[in-house]
Amino acid sequence: MRTLTLPQARRIALAAQGFAESRPTGRIDVRHFRRVIDRINLLQLDSVNVAVRAHYMPPFSRLGPYDRSALDAWINGPEMFEYLGHVASVMPADDLPMLRHRMRGRKQYPRTKTELDKHPEYFEQVYEEVAERGPLTVSDLSDPGSRTGPWWGHGRGKIALDWLYVTGRLTICGRTPNFVSIYDLPERVFPPELLDRELSGEEAHREMLLRGARAHGIGTLADLADYYRITRAGPRLAELVEDGRLEEVAVEGWDQPAYLHPEARLPRRITGRALLSPFDSLVWFRERTERLFGFHYRIEIYVPEPKRRYGYYVYPFLLDDEIVARVDLKADRKAGVLRAPGVFVEDGRDPGRVASELAAELQLMAGWLGLDEVHVSNRGNLSGALRRAF
Repeated sequence: MRTLTLPQARRIALAAQGFAESRPTGRIDVRHFRRVIDRINLLQLDSVNVAVRAHYMPPFSRLGPYDRSALDAWINGPEMFEYLGHVASVMPADDLPMLRHRMRGRKQYPRTKTELDKHPEYFEQVYEEVAERGPLTVSDLSDPGSRTGPWWGHGRGKIALDWLYVTGRLTICGRTPNFVSIYDLPERVFPPELLDRELSGEEAHREMLLRGARAHGIGTLADLADYYRITRAGPRLAELVEDGRLEEVAVEGWDQPAYLHPEARLPRRITGRALLSPFDSLVWFRERTERLFGFHYRIEIYVPEPKRRYGYYVYPFLLDDEIVARVDLKADRKAGVLRAPGVFVEDGRDPGRVASELAAELQLMAGWLGLDEVHVSNRGNLSGALRRAF
């Protein structure tokens, strides 16, 4: 069994995720979006918009500034679709047959089960309404129900639509400018050849593991299974190794075997910089992030403000092949300012160089978001150096 050093594993992972290439210098178009998706497979969705919605950031991290409306048009078009890949995600429509077993085997949430047990006819009524009048949002329903609270206190209309969606009877065919889901019948959205194909659960899990391995380059069983949130993936992974489709290797410092994809590249060095969304596929599995980069990372949205260590919505900062800092970011659209309420450098890094590179990236991000300035607060051990860099 081959043994790789940790820096080698890190460079393999960064190359697989698209960070070994320079950003384009010309106009960015659909060809570039396709290239990003070819590498990372999917974009995770999240409704938080404190700086910019999560799915916009991975293309920016890899490509630099681009027209977000162009990405919207593409992901809402026929090439892409939305489903539970790595949680809520947009991914190529050709992946639909790989996900159909997940639709059929979906387990009921407690609240969904309660509503279904009490009012099964209501779910059919919602389905029929979409069939007759769709595409529809929840507010378009004749009887959407009312919310029961903030966050996930959805009314029964939203519960019904989401259950019909996760079980494949409806699909999300797009989103409004306010990020509200639009539902329609799958047969009005996908071509028949896609709807007629379905991989078995075992076939789908093998394919998902392979795609996770290609997107990660190298990873443990937990890493590869997390990419599409697969449970009990061990037998399928063993089959892929036995068939020669993945190579089992060791990584210095890891206490678990690692698996290398045959297309993985090992660059001699990685250069460049990027701000990473908390939901970027490079860092979304926190155990892997710590194992690869020595970077302990947790999102603190749900932590009461007095107990937050770094901030509400913190972006890791990648510089060359290391994560060297983290910055809490907020887009103050009314004032035209990208605010950094907190900024922190990792131990052992050069604050001067990190601040200089981070300032340039924040300025680039602000311009991309249509903001005129970057304001840095005095919170965090990098704040002084970053303000001087500006």
